[in-house]
Amino acid sequence: MTMNGPEMTLATTARILATALLGLALWGAGAAAQTPAPAKEPAAGADAASPLAPLAWLEGCWRGSVNKREFREHWLPLRGDLMVGISHTVMDGKTLDFEYLRLERRADGVHYVTVPSGQKETAFKLAEVATPEGGDVVFTFANPAHDFPQRISYRRSSEGWLYATVEGKVAGADRQVIYPMRRIGCESGELIKK
Repeated sequence: MTMNGPEMTLATTARILATALLGLALWGAGAAAQTPAPAKEPAAGADAASPLAPLAWLEGCWRGSVNKREFREHWLPLRGDLMVGISHTVMDGKTLDFEYLRLERRADGVHYVTVPSGQKETAFKLAEVATPEGGDVVFTFANPAHDFPQRISYRRSSEGWLYATVEGKVAGADRQVIYPMRRIGCESGELIKK
């Protein structure tokens, strides 16, 4: 039965208001009691069997600085044979460049795909996984037909560093740029210590 105007008494209004407030209080208590789930290793199943699983350690945020340039990478978790990331470089409070990044499975293997600001995408095929001294692991992606770089490497250091290296030839001369990064909290931007 619907009551309007004079039919609705003060007591009825008070009961409706009290019920609504109780519902809000219970909802708020439940929401406050929830805590975010801790970061997990890739789940067993399809993603664990993915050829990208050895790269799942990239998930999260990374930051580094060289020559007054601060660079960051943010990688989303491996899902459906794909990792999506973004790179952002800033100097003196101004954006120098940004790139959209993908690690993906293709018919001929794993590819690192980059879409620099205002340019077309370029794919680099996983050419080598090496384990040099000290327990580091280096993933090297290559595209010899590209102008620069022709190779992009991600080195997972046993000491918690990520070294992203771009290299190739520019005007016939070898050129290499290394971006050393440490893991940071995505929200806080603070360094995460091992």
